Amino acid sequence: MAPCGRVRSHWPGPLALLLLSLSLSAAEPAAAGAGQGAAGQGGQQQVPAGGPGPGGRGPRGGGSSGGWKLADEPACREDVTRVCPKHSWANNLAVLECLQDVREPDNEISSDCNHLLWNYKLNLTTDLKFESVAREVCKSTIAEIKECADELAGKGYLVSCLVDHRGNITEYQCHQYITKMTAIIFSDYRLICGFMDDCKNDINVLKCGSIRPGEKDAHSQGEVVACLEKGLVKEAEENDPRIKVSDECKKAILRVAELSSDDFHLDRHLYFACRDDRERFCENTQAGEGRVYKCLFNHKFEESMSEKCRDALTTRQKLIAQDYKVSYSLAKSCKSDLKKYRCNVENLPRSREARLSYLLMCLESAVHRGRQVSSECQGEMLDYRRMLMEDFSLSPEIILSCRGEIEHHCSGLHRKGRTLHCLMKVVRGEKGNVGLNCQQALQTLIQETDPGADYRIDRALNEACESVIQTACKHIRSGDPMILSCLMEHLYTEKMVEDCEHRLLELQYFISRDWKLDPVLYRKCQGDASRLCHTHGWNETTSDLMPTGAVFSCLYRHAYRTEEQGRRLSRECRAEVQRILHQRAMDVKLDPALQDKCMIDLGKWCSEKTETGQELECLQDHLDDLVVDCRDIVGNLTELESEDIQIEALLMRACEPVIQTFCHEMADNQIDSGDLMECLIQNKHQKEMNEKCAIGVTHFQLVQMKDFRFSYKFKMACKEDVLKLCPNIKKKVDVVICLSTTVRNDTLQDAREQRVSLKCRKQLRVEELEMTEDIRLEPELYEACKSDIKNNCPNVPYGNAQIIECLKENKKRLSNRCHQKVFKLQENEMMDPELDYTLMRVCKQMIKVIVAR
Repeated sequence: MAPCGRVRSHWPGPLALLLLSLSLSAAEPAAAGAGQGAAGQGGQQQVPAGGPGPGGRGPRGGGSSGGWKLADEPACREDVTRVCPKHSWANNLAVLECLQDVREPDNEISSDCNHLLWNYKLNLTTDLKFESVAREVCKSTIAEIKECADELAGKGYLVSCLVDHRGNITEYQCHQYITKMTAIIFSDYRLICGFMDDCKNDINVLKCGSIRPGEKDAHSQGEVVACLEKGLVKEAEENDPRIKVSDECKKAILRVAELSSDDFHLDRHLYFACRDDRERFCENTQAGEGRVYKCLFNHKFEESMSEKCRDALTTRQKLIAQDYKVSYSLAKSCKSDLKKYRCNVENLPRSREARLSYLLMCLESAVHRGRQVSSECQGEMLDYRRMLMEDFSLSPEIILSCRGEIEHHCSGLHRKGRTLHCLMKVVRGEKGNVGLNCQQALQTLIQETDPGADYRIDRALNEACESVIQTACKHIRSGDPMILSCLMEHLYTEKMVEDCEHRLLELQYFISRDWKLDPVLYRKCQGDASRLCHTHGWNETTSDLMPTGAVFSCLYRHAYRTEEQGRRLSRECRAEVQRILHQRAMDVKLDPALQDKCMIDLGKWCSEKTETGQELECLQDHLDDLVVDCRDIVGNLTELESEDIQIEALLMRACEPVIQTFCHEMADNQIDSGDLMECLIQNKHQKEMNEKCAIGVTHFQLVQMKDFRFSYKFKMACKEDVLKLCPNIKKKVDVVICLSTTVRNDTLQDAREQRVSLKCRKQLRVEELEMTEDIRLEPELYEACKSDIKNNCPNVPYGNAQIIECLKENKKRLSNRCHQKVFKLQENEMMDPELDYTLMRVCKQMIKVIVAR
C-alpha cells in the first residue's frame, strides 16, 4: 500500500491521499489501454492510474462520455447492467457506490469485478495529482478553516485536514464531497491508510481475516473491521489475556469508528446489517450527524428489529462506551461543556478520559453543583444514560463481575433493562446471593446513569410505574427527581401496583447506599455534608474521612441535635433527611447499616416476618437477643423514632383518623420532640382509633419499656436525674420505679428539697399513668400473672386496664406470686389514686368538675 503522507499523533495515518484520489471520478483518463480486462501483469487487473486525459482536460462531475468507464469494463459490465440504474452508468463514482453497496446473495458481484474495483480504488489512492479538485470544491470551507488553508499543496495534507474538521464544514458540496469519498475508503479496511499496518497482527491473532478477495465480496472487508471491533469490546468483557488488542490497533479502530460517527453508511458492517431495519424504523430520518444511529438505537429492542442489526448496534454502543467521540451527536453537543468543566483534561490517560462513563459523571457533577450545562448536551446525556440502563451488556464491568449471577438468575432477560433489575433483585437478597464485585459494579453503574435525577432513564421502572405516576404523582412535572419520592410515599398504598413496587425498591436499594444519588438530598445538604461530614465532590466515589455510605448517618445524627449540642443541620437539609428516614422505614433493606449489621439476626429471629414493616418490629421485640452491633443500630433507630414517630410512615397512615381529629397540631410541627406519640397514646381508646393504629402504638409502648432512652420526652426531662440517682439502670420500668421510689421517699420524709427535678417529676407522672393502661407495660406484674391471665381472663383485651381489673375481680383464684403483685399494685393505688387507670377514666368528668370548684 502506498505511503499516506504525514502521520498525525491521534490517527494512525491521514486519509488525505485516499480521499483526494477519489476526486478522479470527476476527471478520468481516456480509454487508451483501459480495456485490457482482468489479465494484467502478475494476474492483477490493470486500470488507468486515474490521471486526466491529454492536456489535463477531462470530463468532470463523476465521469461522462469520452472518458474511461467502469461500466464498459468486461469484468463489470454485466454486474453494472444488472444492479445499477442506467442513468448512473456514465458516472464511475456512482457505479462504484452502487456496486460496493450490494450485499444480497441474488445480486452478488463477480470475483473479477470485485478485483477490478479493488485495483481501481487502490490506483486512485496512489495518485497525488488532484488535490486541486479538493481545493476547488471546498474553496470557501478551506478559507474558513485556517489550519486547512495553511496546508501546502501537493503534500497530501489537505483532505486529511478537512476530514478532521468535517464537523465544522457547512458548505454543502464540500461536505458531500468529503463524505462520499470517505464512504468509498471505508468500504475496505485495506484502503484506510495505516490501518493494515497497525492491525495486521491483531487481524491474525483474532482470526478476523477469513474473508479473502476472490472467494467472497471483496468489499465485505468491512467485516474485518467489525471483527476487530468485537475483539476490542470482548477484551474488556472477558479479562482473558489471550484476547488482547494492541494499543496501536485499538486507537485505529476507535478512530475509524469516530470518523464514521456522523453517517451510518460509513460503518459498512452496520450499514449492511441494518439496511432493512433502517427502512422499517427510520425511513424518514435524514442521514448525517449521527441521526440514523440514534434512531436505530431507540428502536433496538423492538420485536421486529432483526438480530443481526441489534448485534451491530450493540457493538457500536459498546464502542461509544469506550470512547464517547464515537457518538457524533454527543461529542458535538457537549464539546464546549467538556472543555468548560475540564472533563477531557489533556494529562489524563485517554482510556479514562474518553470513556462515556467518565464524561457522564464529570458533566453530571457540574449539573449537581448547580453549573450550567447546555440543554443540547443534557439531552444527549439523558439518551446515553438511558441507553446504559437499558442494556447491561454495554457495561464491561457488569459482564465481567456479574456473569455468574446473570447465568444463574437472569438469563433470557436481556431487553429493556430487565437484566439489570433482575441483578438488583438478587443483590437485595430476594433470589440468592451475589458477589461483592457484582454489587459494586451495579452501584457504579447507578452512579454513572444517575436515574434518581430522572426516573425516565430507568425504562423498566418507567414502564412499570407509569399508571402510578399518572394517578398519584400527576401534579409533579415529568422527569422531576421528586417523582421517585412521590412513588415512595405511595408505597404499600392502594395506588401502588406490584410491578412498580418491585422495580422501585430494587432501584432505591442502590440509591439508599450513596446519599449523592438522591439529587434533592444532595442539593439541599451538600453544604452541611461538607461542613459536618467532610465530604468531597459529587463524582468522588470514596473519601478516607467519610465513606459515602456513612454520610447519611452523619447527617441524621446532626439533624436531631439540640441547640445546646450545637452544629445542627440547616432547616432545608433537615427536612430532606427526615424525608429519607420516612422512606427507609418502609423497608429494612433501604437502611444499609441496618441490613449490614443485622443480617444474621434477621435470619435468626425474623425469617417468618415477611409482611411490610414487620422486620424492624421483630428486631425491636428481640432487642436483648441481638448481637451488639445490630442491637446498637436498632436502639439508635428506635431512639430516633421516639423523637420523630413520623419516621414510621406505615404507622402514620394507619393512625391518620386519630391524628386528624386529636393530634393534627403535633403532626404539623416541623419538630416533633415526642409530642405526636404522646398524643396517640393518650387517645388510644377513642372511637376514631382503628386496630392497626392501636396495635402499632401499643407495640411502640412495649418497645419503649426496654430502654428509657426510647421515650424521648422522658429521656430529655430526666436524663440528668437518671445519671445522678439511677446509674447503670437501662430498662424504662426500672428507671420509673427508681425515680418514683426516690420521689415517694423524699415526700414521706419531708425532705427539704426533692432530689428529682420538677420537670422530671412531671414527665414521670405521665409515664406512670401510661404504664397502668396495659399490664404488659408492667413487665414484672405481667410475668407473674401470665398463667392466671390465661386461666381467668382468656378473652379479655389488654388495653384500658381491663386485664388488671379482671385479675382484681378474680383475686381469690390467683396464684400466690400473682396475688402478691396485684395486692402491691392496689396498695400503690390506695396511696396514689391517680395510678388507678380505671378510676381516673370512669370518673374523669367528675374529677374535672371537682377540681374546677
